[in-house]
Amino acid sequence: MLGDKAYDSNALRGLITDMGAEAVIPCNPTRRRSIPYDFQAYKVRNTIERCFNKLKHFRRIAIRFDRRAIHFLAFLQLAAALLWMR
Repeated sequence: MLGDKAYDSNALRGLITDMGAEAVIPCNPTRRRSIPYDFQAYKVRNTIERCFNKLKHFRRIAIRFDRRAIHFLAFLQLAAALLWMR
């Protein structure tokens, strides 16, 4: 489970561990004892998050203008191709 510093709580980490997953959450600066995390996995999460933010700049994607899923997917692929070509 990937998350940012806002999700750093012992309760949430325990819930993730109970599900059998690994929490990749950097520690909040106010935490006394830091908990290690996989920095490379967190770095990839940040890259994906930035990609979603760029896709949201296309108004048609942000407000889910298309009613049919196939049309939404087609425009999503077109927007991703436009971003890739920049």
